[in-house]
Amino acid sequence: MTKEPTAGIADLFEAVGGGADDTVVRLLRAGVPAEATDEDGETALYRAAVSDRPGAVRLLLAAGADPNRASGPEGGDLPLCGAACGGHTEVVRALLAAGALPDSREEFDLTAVVWAVRQGFADTVEALLEYGADPDLPGPGGEPPLLLAARHGSPPTVRVLLRYGAGAHEAALAEARRWMGLDVERELRDGLWRAYGDGYETVVRRIEEDGSETVVVELLRDGVPLAGQEQRTGHAAVATLLEAELGLATPFEELAERALSCGDPERDDWAESVSALWLRGDEATFEQAAAWCGSDEPLRQAFGAEVLARLGAADGASPFADRAVPLLRELSRRAVEPELVRAVVVGLGQHADPAALPEILRHTGHPDTGVRRRAALALTGLVPGGHRDAVWALILLSRDADASVRERAVPALADVDADSREIREALAARLNDPDAGTAAGAARGLAVRQDPRAVDALARILADEPPDGYARATAADAVRHIRKGPERRRLERTLPRRR
Repeated sequence: MTKEPTAGIADLFEAVGGGADDTVVRLLRAGVPAEATDEDGETALYRAAVSDRPGAVRLLLAAGADPNRASGPEGGDLPLCGAACGGHTEVVRALLAAGALPDSREEFDLTAVVWAVRQGFADTVEALLEYGADPDLPGPGGEPPLLLAARHGSPPTVRVLLRYGAGAHEAALAEARRWMGLDVERELRDGLWRAYGDGYETVVRRIEEDGSETVVVELLRDGVPLAGQEQRTGHAAVATLLEAELGLATPFEELAERALSCGDPERDDWAESVSALWLRGDEATFEQAAAWCGSDEPLRQAFGAEVLARLGAADGASPFADRAVPLLRELSRRAVEPELVRAVVVGLGQHADPAALPEILRHTGHPDTGVRRRAALALTGLVPGGHRDAVWALILLSRDADASVRERAVPALADVDADSREIREALAARLNDPDAGTAAGAARGLAVRQDPRAVDALARILADEPPDGYARATAADAVRHIRKGPERRRLERTLPRRR
């Protein structure tokens, strides 16, 4: 006997929350309404949105669910805001494509952009702005999104908002500078204690993500989490971004201090200071960078080397290359600390000066993975055809035990303007690399050299890899190097398998 449609509502909610899309299809076909609500007034679409179930969201929308229908006991929750709050970007895009209004406000005057900004979900913010969300529409208290992003300490979110024309630069800069002088952990803990009292145990976690550190503070009652807050710590990078946007020339030593205080060239606080100095491209900046390279502090030397890497090179070759390369080569001979060696190798590679090749080759066998990875990257496009030592170095790097080194060495080897049995065998050895992008790079290198072993590898990657991924894009581009004929036609017709 067929169930009445209302009898299947609980099943629909269970299937939506559990990601059972086939069951969702069956229930909708059986007559369970796409606009179904549970006993608390929550809609199935809202449940799918907050649960990050893009498949169920699309099914419900196709069956007639209203992307703008409010949900919950008070009717104050919107699917778009629920998805944005969790950073569920694919769901956000599906809702927007179906007609969700990007600037709709839900309870407490919150918009989807404000939710995503406050949580630091830059990809979600970008999706909303692509669909026409207002980058300046304020949230509760009249605070604009850029100020909220600055407070959260999220450089990626600030970059997205600036790219879409967000205003309130001065207010956001003042907020970023204010937080630069604060202890984020203490501020979060004090805020929770003010809200809940000071009789609770606190637990602190620090998470490296998106170029900065996220501090998470939770209150516990009898060992059970009661409440929590989190915030990123990229306030120095945010300040540097906003200063550049406003045309402010931050003093050299202040930029250096921001980088050295974080102490990690992989973080935005460091990278944005370097980038700000690159863009100045003047003699005073060159002299200051050279002075940093001559200091006796390895981290300060590394900062100076990174500045010299691309100083003034925004639109082409650096006008300082003739003077920068000798400084970097000399520093390379003296460098011991891995952080400094990495920076020097990157700098030499950026200038693409063949005279720097011996210094880069010195570091291809370095015990530090980061140095080897940067050496492989530096050799990309720099290896003269037939330079045996350089080719052999790339072959060895293509066999590296670390996947991130192989990921950079294999494309560099594929691009070498030479052909030999050794190069082909090294590329063929990587056709089944666990990293699909590396395997695709190897297949491309063989295809360029008209090696028939490329064909099966390309066919596998074209069929198995996601259609919008790097590996499949690399393989698709490589097909043009296969000679015209049945094999090429087969590859051109290979579609991604349904997942």
